[in-house]
Amino acid sequence: MPVLPSLARADRQNWTEPGAELVAAGVHRIPLPLPSDGLRAVNVYAIATDEGLTLIDGGWALPVAEEALTNALRDIGFSLGDIRTFLVTHAHRDHYTQASALRERFDVRVALGALEWPTVEFCQRRARGEHVDDIEVGMLRRAGATELADIIERHAFARLYPRDWAVPDTSLDDGQSITVGTRTVTAHHTPGHTRGHLIFRDADAGLLFAGDHVLPHITPSVGFEPIRQESPLRAYLASLALVRAMPDALLLPAHGPATGSVHERVDELLAHHAERLDLTSAALRAGCDTAYAVAAHLGWTRRHTRLEDLDPFNRILAVLETVAHLDVLIERGLVGATDDDRGLRHYHQGESARLAATPGPRGTSRQRAWRRRRRMSTSQKIASTASPNARIPRRVTLTEP
Repeated sequence: MPVLPSLARADRQNWTEPGAELVAAGVHRIPLPLPSDGLRAVNVYAIATDEGLTLIDGGWALPVAEEALTNALRDIGFSLGDIRTFLVTHAHRDHYTQASALRERFDVRVALGALEWPTVEFCQRRARGEHVDDIEVGMLRRAGATELADIIERHAFARLYPRDWAVPDTSLDDGQSITVGTRTVTAHHTPGHTRGHLIFRDADAGLLFAGDHVLPHITPSVGFEPIRQESPLRAYLASLALVRAMPDALLLPAHGPATGSVHERVDELLAHHAERLDLTSAALRAGCDTAYAVAAHLGWTRRHTRLEDLDPFNRILAVLETVAHLDVLIERGLVGATDDDRGLRHYHQGESARLAATPGPRGTSRQRAWRRRRRMSTSQKIASTASPNARIPRRVTLTEP
């Protein structure tokens, strides 16, 4: 059996090479191309059983992706007709649409988390040409990103096809056990990247099919979906704490190479978002008062690229992620917000931040509580705002996100 590398040794480049990589007994990782996407490829995982194949995620419904899947399955002795089930982690096009399209031609069932169904129905209506209000447009305008909101409105119906967004066959719930041959795979609800995102855990084999929840070399976007959850970053941090409390496992992500430890990467992601929250607060102190201004103040990607140098799609992701970080700071009492008569949201330091500047040798009980929180470790802060049952990570090591 293969020994998967640590994060430091994992190959950042060659994981997109076509073919089928054996990552565990009976499990192959198959990268499918995303030719017009900066992510370059999406991994689907083929699990072999006596009855046929179960695939974790389906890929994007593109001819080049279907060809790559056909060739990879042939290399391990299977064909598209051997697929029996798709277990889809979430309803983004690079995970869902090929599963939906192949169902038209083959005897295959598609299973998706219950909270992702409204997103599929939204995309299906839009693919049919119906007018559907997109919450992201309003959020971007409120953030001060009018140009980006206009881009979404202009491209609302681009390349959406009804066959790619057919309603799934099966709804999956949090904690549901799924029999895959001789395996038992458990679905766990991990909102944040999307509201109904699922991971699939094979506890006996020590495998975590992580979808876009935990990625080895990039941080998953939060807040980019047509039906928005209440606080995507708060949900994401809680979901990370949930996964960190599980026994460690091999990380089988949707983008990037398979690696030997989920916990190692979760610790890095927790530290990354703690740092981004601090940088977001610093941007407000520097005079930025809209989400767009804060996003423009920050650096993006591990190269600290300026917002204006990103392509339009990634600028949209950056602004929405900034809104998500500001929302968490508001929830923690560190930031306040008001909307002006044009609907533009302005941010300012909140009561907790003002308490920090209040003079006095010891201060009030509220000031002392604030100072205690400032002295907490990153992992303790995350745990205190995530899940009351979440285990605090042993160690947080910040590396390039």
